[in-house]
Amino acid sequence: MENIHNCAVLVALILNKTQTEETQEHLDELAFLAETAGITTLERFVQRLPSPDNRTFVGKGKLEEIKNFVFAQNVNTIIFDDDLSPSQLRNLEKEFNPAKQEGRRVRIYDRSLLILDIFLMRAQTAQARTQVELAMNQYLLPRLTRMWTHLERQRGGTGTRGGAGEKEIETDRRKIKYEISLLEDELEKIDKQRRTQRKSRTNVVRVSLVGYTNVGKSTLMNLLSKSNVKAENKLFATVDSTVRKVVLEDIPFLLSDTVGFIRKLPHHLIESFKSTLDEVREADILVHVVDVAHPFHNNHIEVVNKTLAEIGAGNIPTILVLNKIDLLEKQEEPVNVDELKGYYSQLGFKNIVFISAELKENIQELKRVLFEEVRKKHLTIYPNYVSTSTYSL
Repeated sequence: MENIHNCAVLVALILNKTQTEETQEHLDELAFLAETAGITTLERFVQRLPSPDNRTFVGKGKLEEIKNFVFAQNVNTIIFDDDLSPSQLRNLEKEFNPAKQEGRRVRIYDRSLLILDIFLMRAQTAQARTQVELAMNQYLLPRLTRMWTHLERQRGGTGTRGGAGEKEIETDRRKIKYEISLLEDELEKIDKQRRTQRKSRTNVVRVSLVGYTNVGKSTLMNLLSKSNVKAENKLFATVDSTVRKVVLEDIPFLLSDTVGFIRKLPHHLIESFKSTLDEVREADILVHVVDVAHPFHNNHIEVVNKTLAEIGAGNIPTILVLNKIDLLEKQEEPVNVDELKGYYSQLGFKNIVFISAELKENIQELKRVLFEEVRKKHLTIYPNYVSTSTYSL
Protein backbone atom coordinates (compact mmCIF):
# COMPACT_ATOMS: atom_id res chain seq x y z
CA MET A 1 0.00 0.00 0.00
CA GLU A 2 1.32 3.42 -0.90
CA ASN A 3 1.27 5.75 2.09
CA ILE A 4 -0.11 8.90 0.49
CA HIS A 5 -1.66 9.86 3.83
CA ASN A 6 0.63 11.02 6.60
CA CYS A 7 -1.19 12.93 9.35
CA ALA A 8 -4.34 12.24 11.30
CA VAL A 9 -6.56 13.07 14.23
CA LEU A 10 -7.97 10.31 16.42
CA VAL A 11 -11.55 10.27 17.68
CA ALA A 12 -13.00 8.22 20.56
CA LEU A 13 -16.01 8.19 22.85
CA ILE A 14 -16.17 7.66 26.60
CA LEU A 15 -19.39 5.73 27.10
CA ASN A 16 -21.14 5.40 30.43
CA LYS A 17 -19.36 2.20 31.41
CA THR A 18 -16.01 3.18 29.99
CA GLN A 19 -13.33 4.69 32.19
CA THR A 20 -11.39 7.72 30.96
CA GLU A 21 -8.04 6.00 31.60
CA GLU A 22 -9.10 2.98 29.57
CA THR A 23 -10.22 5.20 26.68
CA GLN A 24 -6.82 6.88 26.63
CA GLU A 25 -5.13 3.48 26.53
CA HIS A 26 -7.35 2.55 23.58
CA LEU A 27 -6.26 5.76 21.85
CA ASP A 28 -2.61 4.96 22.59
CA GLU A 29 -3.13 1.66 20.81
CA LEU A 30 -4.93 3.39 17.93
CA ALA A 31 -2.01 5.80 17.59
CA PHE A 32 0.35 2.81 17.48
CA LEU A 33 -1.82 1.25 14.75
CA ALA A 34 -1.67 4.53 12.83
CA GLU A 35 2.11 4.66 13.22
CA THR A 36 2.34 1.08 11.92
CA ALA A 37 0.41 2.24 8.84
CA GLY A 38 2.75 5.21 8.36
CA ILE A 39 0.39 7.84 9.79
CA THR A 40 1.44 10.53 12.28
CA THR A 41 -1.10 11.49 14.94
CA LEU A 42 -1.49 15.24 15.40
CA GLU A 43 -4.37 15.45 17.88
CA ARG A 44 -6.90 13.38 19.85
CA PHE A 45 -10.56 14.21 20.34
CA VAL A 46 -12.58 12.53 23.08
CA GLN A 47 -16.24 13.02 23.95
CA ARG A 48 -18.36 11.51 26.72
CA LEU A 49 -21.71 10.28 25.38
CA PRO A 50 -24.17 7.61 26.54
CA SER A 51 -23.99 6.11 23.02
CA PRO A 52 -22.52 7.05 19.60
CA ASP A 53 -24.48 9.67 17.65
CA ASN A 54 -26.45 7.81 14.97
CA ARG A 55 -25.63 10.41 12.36
CA THR A 56 -21.97 11.34 12.82
CA PHE A 57 -20.70 9.20 15.76
CA VAL A 58 -19.85 12.34 17.80
CA GLY A 59 -22.17 15.20 18.74
CA LYS A 60 -22.60 18.41 16.72
CA GLY A 61 -20.36 20.53 18.93
CA LYS A 62 -17.51 18.02 18.92
CA LEU A 63 -17.90 17.53 15.16
CA GLU A 64 -17.45 21.27 14.59
CA GLU A 65 -14.38 21.27 16.86
CA ILE A 66 -12.84 18.44 14.84
CA LYS A 67 -13.68 20.12 11.52
CA ASN A 68 -12.09 23.41 12.59
CA PHE A 69 -8.86 21.64 13.57
CA VAL A 70 -8.77 19.42 10.47
CA PHE A 71 -9.22 22.29 8.03
CA ALA A 72 -6.94 24.69 9.92
CA GLN A 73 -4.10 22.18 10.21
CA ASN A 74 -4.58 20.66 6.75
CA VAL A 75 -5.12 17.18 8.24
CA ASN A 76 -5.94 14.57 5.62
CA THR A 77 -6.99 11.55 7.73
CA ILE A 78 -9.50 11.07 10.56
CA ILE A 79 -9.45 7.77 12.46
CA PHE A 80 -12.32 6.67 14.70
CA ASP A 81 -11.61 4.13 17.45
CA ASP A 82 -14.82 2.20 16.74
CA ASP A 83 -16.52 0.94 13.64
CA LEU A 84 -18.65 3.40 11.71
CA SER A 85 -21.97 2.37 10.25
CA PRO A 86 -22.45 2.92 6.50
CA SER A 87 -24.76 5.89 7.19
CA GLN A 88 -22.29 7.46 9.65
CA LEU A 89 -19.54 7.08 7.08
CA ARG A 90 -21.66 8.73 4.37
CA ASN A 91 -22.56 11.64 6.63
CA LEU A 92 -18.96 12.17 7.74
CA GLU A 93 -17.85 12.09 4.10
CA LYS A 94 -20.29 14.93 3.36
CA GLU A 95 -19.11 16.91 6.38
CA PHE A 96 -15.39 16.67 5.63
CA ASN A 97 -15.56 16.47 1.83
CA PRO A 98 -18.34 18.84 0.73
CA ALA A 99 -19.33 18.74 -2.95
CA LYS A 100 -18.08 22.30 -3.51
CA GLN A 101 -14.60 21.38 -2.29
CA GLU A 102 -12.19 20.37 -5.04
CA GLY A 103 -8.78 18.72 -4.98
CA ARG A 104 -8.03 18.06 -1.31
CA ARG A 105 -9.82 15.12 0.34
CA VAL A 106 -10.04 14.00 3.94
CA ARG A 107 -9.96 10.23 4.38
CA ILE A 108 -12.29 8.75 6.97
CA TYR A 109 -11.06 5.61 8.71
CA ASP A 110 -12.62 3.52 11.41
CA ARG A 111 -10.65 1.01 13.48
CA SER A 112 -11.53 -1.96 11.27
CA LEU A 113 -10.46 -0.26 8.05
CA LEU A 114 -7.13 0.76 9.61
CA ILE A 115 -6.44 -2.81 10.80
CA LEU A 116 -7.41 -4.19 7.39
CA ASP A 117 -5.02 -1.78 5.67
CA ILE A 118 -2.18 -2.87 7.96
CA PHE A 119 -2.93 -6.53 7.25
CA LEU A 120 -2.91 -5.72 3.54
CA MET A 121 0.58 -4.22 3.94
CA ARG A 122 1.86 -7.12 6.04
CA ALA A 123 0.48 -10.13 4.15
CA GLN A 124 3.21 -11.99 2.27
CA THR A 125 1.84 -15.37 1.22
CA ALA A 126 -0.90 -15.98 -1.36
CA GLN A 127 -3.17 -17.32 1.36
CA ALA A 128 -2.78 -14.29 3.64
CA ARG A 129 -3.21 -11.83 0.76
CA THR A 130 -6.37 -13.61 -0.40
CA GLN A 131 -7.77 -13.67 3.13
CA VAL A 132 -7.18 -9.95 3.67
CA GLU A 133 -8.52 -8.99 0.24
CA LEU A 134 -11.67 -10.99 0.94
CA ALA A 135 -12.14 -9.30 4.33
CA MET A 136 -11.49 -5.88 2.79
CA ASN A 137 -14.10 -6.38 0.07
CA GLN A 138 -16.68 -7.68 2.56
CA TYR A 139 -16.03 -4.62 4.71
CA LEU A 140 -16.33 -2.17 1.79
CA LEU A 141 -19.43 -3.65 0.12
CA PRO A 142 -22.05 -1.98 2.37
CA ARG A 143 -19.98 1.21 2.55
CA LEU A 144 -19.76 2.10 -1.13
CA THR A 145 -20.11 5.87 -1.43
CA ARG A 146 -18.16 8.50 -3.32
CA MET A 147 -15.33 7.57 -0.95
CA TRP A 148 -14.95 4.42 -3.04
CA THR A 149 -12.76 5.96 -5.71
CA HIS A 150 -10.16 7.40 -3.35
CA LEU A 151 -10.09 4.24 -1.23
CA GLU A 152 -9.40 2.11 -4.26
CA ARG A 153 -6.74 4.50 -5.55
CA GLN A 154 -5.19 4.62 -2.07
CA ARG A 155 -4.64 0.86 -2.19
CA GLY A 156 -3.42 0.88 -5.76
CA GLY A 157 -6.17 -1.62 -6.58
CA THR A 158 -4.60 -4.26 -4.30
CA GLY A 159 -7.69 -4.84 -2.21
CA THR A 160 -10.11 -4.97 -5.13
CA ARG A 161 -8.25 -5.86 -8.31
CA GLY A 162 -10.96 -4.11 -10.27
CA GLY A 163 -10.74 -0.90 -12.30
CA ALA A 164 -10.48 2.31 -10.29
CA GLY A 165 -12.68 5.35 -10.55
CA GLU A 166 -16.05 3.80 -11.46
CA LYS A 167 -18.71 6.49 -11.10
CA GLU A 168 -21.70 4.20 -10.82
CA ILE A 169 -21.99 2.80 -7.29
CA GLU A 170 -24.21 -0.03 -8.51
CA THR A 171 -21.59 -0.99 -11.07
CA ASP A 172 -18.99 -0.97 -8.30
CA ARG A 173 -21.26 -3.07 -6.10
CA ARG A 174 -21.65 -5.73 -8.79
CA LYS A 175 -17.90 -5.77 -9.36
CA ILE A 176 -17.07 -6.14 -5.69
CA LYS A 177 -19.63 -8.96 -5.27
CA TYR A 178 -18.03 -10.75 -8.21
CA GLU A 179 -14.60 -10.18 -6.68
CA ILE A 180 -15.77 -11.63 -3.34
CA SER A 181 -16.98 -14.73 -5.18
CA LEU A 182 -13.61 -15.16 -6.93
CA LEU A 183 -11.67 -14.68 -3.69
CA GLU A 184 -13.86 -17.17 -1.82
CA ASP A 185 -13.22 -19.78 -4.54
CA GLU A 186 -9.50 -19.05 -4.50
CA LEU A 187 -9.37 -19.28 -0.71
CA GLU A 188 -11.22 -22.61 -0.71
CA LYS A 189 -8.60 -24.08 -3.04
CA ILE A 190 -5.79 -22.86 -0.77
CA ASP A 191 -7.63 -24.17 2.29
CA LYS A 192 -7.89 -27.65 0.76
CA GLN A 193 -4.13 -27.68 0.19
CA ARG A 194 -3.50 -26.56 3.79
CA ARG A 195 -5.87 -29.18 5.20
CA THR A 196 -3.98 -31.86 3.29
CA GLN A 197 -0.69 -30.54 4.71
CA ARG A 198 -2.06 -30.57 8.26
CA LYS A 199 -3.30 -34.16 7.91
CA SER A 200 0.30 -35.25 7.39
CA ARG A 201 1.15 -33.80 10.84
CA THR A 202 -1.31 -35.87 12.88
CA ASN A 203 1.43 -38.01 14.42
CA VAL A 204 3.42 -35.04 15.69
CA VAL A 205 2.64 -32.87 18.73
CA ARG A 206 1.61 -29.38 17.66
CA VAL A 207 2.28 -26.28 19.76
CA SER A 208 0.98 -22.83 18.85
CA LEU A 209 2.11 -19.43 20.12
CA VAL A 210 -0.84 -17.13 20.77
CA GLY A 211 -1.22 -13.73 22.36
CA TYR A 212 -2.06 -10.08 21.92
CA THR A 213 -0.23 -8.33 19.12
CA ASN A 214 3.30 -7.06 19.85
CA VAL A 215 3.91 -9.10 23.02
CA GLY A 216 7.07 -10.86 21.80
CA LYS A 217 5.72 -14.04 20.18
CA SER A 218 8.01 -13.85 17.16
CA THR A 219 11.05 -13.20 19.35
CA LEU A 220 10.15 -16.26 21.41
CA MET A 221 9.57 -18.26 18.23
CA ASN A 222 13.11 -17.45 17.14
CA LEU A 223 14.53 -18.51 20.52
CA LEU A 224 12.70 -21.82 20.68
CA SER A 225 13.11 -22.85 17.04
CA LYS A 226 16.41 -21.11 16.23
CA SER A 227 14.71 -19.61 13.20
CA ASN A 228 14.60 -16.06 11.87
CA VAL A 229 10.95 -15.03 12.00
CA LYS A 230 10.45 -11.29 11.49
CA ALA A 231 10.17 -9.57 14.88
CA GLU A 232 9.50 -5.82 15.07
CA ASN A 233 8.19 -3.35 17.60
CA LYS A 234 5.10 -2.84 15.45
CA LEU A 235 1.58 -4.17 15.61
CA PHE A 236 0.91 -7.22 13.42
CA ALA A 237 4.53 -7.76 12.44
CA THR A 238 3.40 -11.36 11.81
CA VAL A 239 0.34 -11.96 9.62
CA ASP A 240 1.32 -15.16 7.85
CA SER A 241 1.51 -18.27 10.01
CA THR A 242 4.95 -19.81 10.41
CA VAL A 243 5.56 -23.46 11.37
CA ARG A 244 8.93 -24.84 12.48
CA LYS A 245 10.07 -28.25 13.72
CA VAL A 246 11.58 -28.13 17.21
CA VAL A 247 13.26 -30.88 19.22
CA LEU A 248 13.53 -30.69 23.02
CA GLU A 249 15.80 -33.46 24.30
CA ASP A 250 14.62 -36.45 22.24
CA ILE A 251 11.03 -35.38 21.44
CA PRO A 252 10.15 -33.49 18.25
CA PHE A 253 7.14 -31.19 17.88
CA LEU A 254 5.83 -28.52 15.51
CA LEU A 255 5.79 -24.92 16.71
CA SER A 256 3.62 -22.34 14.95
CA ASP A 257 3.53 -18.56 15.26
CA THR A 258 0.33 -16.90 14.03
CA VAL A 259 -1.14 -13.42 13.86
CA GLY A 260 -1.53 -11.59 17.16
CA PHE A 261 -4.99 -10.74 18.43
CA ILE A 262 -6.25 -7.26 19.27
CA ARG A 263 -9.39 -5.78 20.75
CA LYS A 264 -12.17 -5.03 18.26
CA LEU A 265 -10.56 -7.28 15.63
CA PRO A 266 -12.75 -6.93 12.49
CA HIS A 267 -15.30 -9.75 12.25
CA HIS A 268 -14.66 -10.23 8.51
CA LEU A 269 -10.96 -10.62 9.23
CA ILE A 270 -11.55 -13.35 11.83
CA GLU A 271 -13.87 -15.15 9.40
CA SER A 272 -11.51 -15.00 6.43
CA PHE A 273 -8.50 -15.94 8.60
CA LYS A 274 -10.13 -19.04 10.06
CA SER A 275 -8.02 -21.33 7.88
CA THR A 276 -4.84 -19.67 9.16
CA LEU A 277 -6.19 -19.88 12.70
CA ASP A 278 -6.63 -23.64 12.20
CA GLU A 279 -2.99 -23.79 13.30
CA VAL A 280 -4.26 -22.57 16.67
CA ARG A 281 -7.53 -24.51 16.77
CA GLU A 282 -5.85 -27.82 15.94
CA ALA A 283 -2.90 -27.35 18.30
CA ASP A 284 -2.31 -29.78 21.16
CA ILE A 285 -0.76 -27.11 23.40
CA LEU A 286 -1.02 -23.31 23.40
CA VAL A 287 1.72 -21.01 24.64
CA HIS A 288 -0.11 -17.81 25.59
CA VAL A 289 2.45 -14.98 25.56
CA VAL A 290 1.63 -11.83 27.56
CA ASP A 291 3.41 -8.47 27.87
CA VAL A 292 3.24 -8.48 31.67
CA ALA A 293 4.71 -4.96 31.85
CA HIS A 294 1.77 -3.47 29.95
CA PRO A 295 -0.61 -1.65 32.33
CA PHE A 296 -3.64 -3.31 30.71
CA HIS A 297 -2.21 -6.79 30.20
CA ASN A 298 -5.12 -8.37 32.08
CA ASN A 299 -7.47 -6.89 29.49
CA HIS A 300 -5.23 -8.29 26.75
CA ILE A 301 -5.50 -11.76 28.29
CA GLU A 302 -9.30 -11.43 28.27
CA VAL A 303 -9.30 -10.39 24.60
CA VAL A 304 -7.11 -13.37 23.63
CA ASN A 305 -9.18 -15.84 25.66
CA LYS A 306 -12.40 -14.50 24.12
CA THR A 307 -10.98 -14.81 20.59
CA LEU A 308 -9.71 -18.33 21.31
CA ALA A 309 -13.20 -19.29 22.49
CA GLU A 310 -14.72 -17.78 19.32
CA ILE A 311 -12.56 -19.93 17.05
CA GLY A 312 -13.08 -23.10 19.11
CA ALA A 313 -9.69 -23.19 20.84
CA GLY A 314 -10.76 -22.21 24.34
CA ASN A 315 -10.19 -25.61 25.99
CA ILE A 316 -6.70 -26.44 24.69
CA PRO A 317 -4.05 -26.95 27.45
CA THR A 318 -2.22 -23.65 27.85
CA ILE A 319 1.12 -22.46 29.21
CA LEU A 320 0.89 -18.82 30.33
CA VAL A 321 4.15 -17.04 29.50
CA LEU A 322 4.46 -13.64 31.16
CA ASN A 323 7.04 -11.90 28.98
CA LYS A 324 9.05 -8.68 29.43
CA ILE A 325 9.65 -9.28 33.13
CA ASP A 326 12.77 -7.11 32.79
CA LEU A 327 10.51 -4.11 32.13
CA LEU A 328 8.25 -5.11 35.01
CA GLU A 329 11.22 -4.98 37.39
CA LYS A 330 12.01 -1.40 36.29
CA GLN A 331 8.58 -0.03 37.17
CA GLU A 332 8.29 2.43 40.06
CA GLU A 333 5.92 0.27 42.10
CA PRO A 334 7.49 -3.10 42.96
CA VAL A 335 5.61 -6.18 41.78
CA ASN A 336 5.48 -9.37 43.84
CA VAL A 337 5.98 -12.16 41.29
CA ASP A 338 4.70 -14.83 43.67
CA GLU A 339 1.48 -12.89 44.24
CA LEU A 340 1.09 -12.40 40.50
CA LYS A 341 1.60 -16.11 39.90
CA GLY A 342 -0.97 -16.92 42.57
CA TYR A 343 -3.45 -14.54 40.94
CA TYR A 344 -3.18 -16.28 37.58
CA SER A 345 -3.35 -19.69 39.22
CA GLN A 346 -6.73 -18.68 40.64
CA LEU A 347 -7.83 -17.77 37.10
CA GLY A 348 -7.21 -21.38 36.07
CA PHE A 349 -3.71 -21.29 34.58
CA LYS A 350 -1.74 -24.33 35.76
CA ASN A 351 1.57 -23.63 34.02
CA ILE A 352 2.88 -20.09 34.50
CA VAL A 353 6.38 -18.95 33.50
CA PHE A 354 7.95 -15.48 33.78
CA ILE A 355 10.52 -14.68 31.08
CA SER A 356 12.26 -11.96 29.13
CA ALA A 357 12.49 -13.13 25.52
CA GLU A 358 14.53 -10.06 24.60
CA LEU A 359 17.16 -10.73 27.31
CA LYS A 360 16.74 -14.54 27.13
CA GLU A 361 15.92 -14.68 30.85
CA ASN A 362 14.34 -17.88 32.23
CA ILE A 363 14.08 -19.47 28.77
CA GLN A 364 15.42 -22.76 30.15
CA GLU A 365 12.57 -22.89 32.67
CA LEU A 366 10.09 -22.33 29.84
CA LYS A 367 11.72 -25.12 27.83
CA ARG A 368 11.44 -27.45 30.82
CA VAL A 369 7.72 -26.75 31.29
CA LEU A 370 7.10 -27.01 27.55
CA PHE A 371 9.02 -30.29 27.37
CA GLU A 372 6.88 -31.83 30.11
CA GLU A 373 3.65 -30.84 28.36
CA VAL A 374 4.88 -32.01 24.94
CA ARG A 375 6.05 -35.29 26.49
CA LYS A 376 2.58 -35.96 27.97
CA LYS A 377 0.92 -35.49 24.59
CA HIS A 378 3.66 -37.44 22.79
CA LEU A 379 2.97 -40.44 25.03
CA THR A 380 -0.71 -40.41 24.07
CA ILE A 381 0.34 -40.72 20.42
CA TYR A 382 3.11 -43.25 21.09
CA PRO A 383 2.11 -45.05 24.34
CA ASN A 384 5.02 -47.50 24.07
CA TYR A 385 7.57 -44.71 23.72
CA VAL A 386 10.33 -44.70 26.31
CA SER A 387 12.19 -41.42 26.70
CA THR A 388 15.95 -41.76 26.84
CA SER A 389 16.41 -38.55 28.82
CA THR A 390 14.89 -36.25 31.41
CA TYR A 391 14.92 -32.56 30.68
CA SER A 392 17.38 -30.77 32.91
CA LEU A 393 18.07 -27.08 33.41
